[in-house]
Amino acid sequence: MITRFSTVNQLLTATVLAASLAPMAQAETSVESCNRSVSFDAPPQRAVSNDVNLTEMMLALGLADRMVGYTGISGWKTLDPEMRDGVAELPELSAKYPSKEVLIGADADFFFAGWNYGMKVGGPVTPETLAPFDIKVYELTESCIHIGEKSKVSMDDMYNDLLNLGRIFAVEDKAEELVAGYKGELATFADTRSETGDPLRVFVYDSGEDTPFTAGKYAMPTALIEAAGGSNVMDDMEKSWATATWEAVVERNPEVIVIVNYGSVTAEEKRAFMRNNPAFAEIDAVKNDRFVTLEYVEATPGPRNIRAIKTLATGFDAARANAVNN
Repeated sequence: MITRFSTVNQLLTATVLAASLAPMAQAETSVESCNRSVSFDAPPQRAVSNDVNLTEMMLALGLADRMVGYTGISGWKTLDPEMRDGVAELPELSAKYPSKEVLIGADADFFFAGWNYGMKVGGPVTPETLAPFDIKVYELTESCIHIGEKSKVSMDDMYNDLLNLGRIFAVEDKAEELVAGYKGELATFADTRSETGDPLRVFVYDSGEDTPFTAGKYAMPTALIEAAGGSNVMDDMEKSWATATWEAVVERNPEVIVIVNYGSVTAEEKRAFMRNNPAFAEIDAVKNDRFVTLEYVEATPGPRNIRAIKTLATGFDAARANAVNN
């Protein structure tokens, strides 16, 4: 009897010890992505990001080793030295928007993209078309307006993406640290600034000559401009990035024009186009040469948004000083 009980006790002890040493099974993680809930049994290991700003979010969270590549940069933009080192070991899988075949061929298990940031509504690459291939998709918050309702853009859109990526990749502490740092930096910057009167009227010039492509109510520059002490003259446009009319721009008479720098037409060429067109001669910003340039990666949701706000604020201060002197 003693031997039998001893054996049973040994078996029970061994079972308990084995259970204690076995790795804990990761609890399922779910995040809200636009109008969907996306669940993960484990952090992705073969992720792909689209566009320069989304890729930089991944890098800021230290996720380069969880990526198999990125897409959608060299077809429109160039990598600056700050990012080039971060993706040096990663291939660009597609110069513009990737096809399903590109993502499947890379054996991707995760795609960080957005609507008009690597995916188009009704296009060949969507969360639904990638699901049969076990490729999970998380959508950029700013872009959700393309498939449903959302609140006006704010800095929380960018913070939300970082925090959700933190949950998805099990780096919550890093994400929370980053967001807290950005919020603190912005609060400290705001504390250094004095009241400057009414917000300046600001127009965002992305591209286009026949008609301007600009930022509306749901595009990140609206939040950046407001944080810097301005008001987007197109923030009543119930869209994200969209085409407006030059007549509307002239009528709203912006005091500052923010140029988004990317693509084959340089910021200086965009500025020259506006300065040399007689139709714009009486716009306050043009007449007084009040232009501020943001790089594309600064004007879209991502880690450089705080820097963008500071750049805008400096430009707005200069515009106010110019107005007083004139």
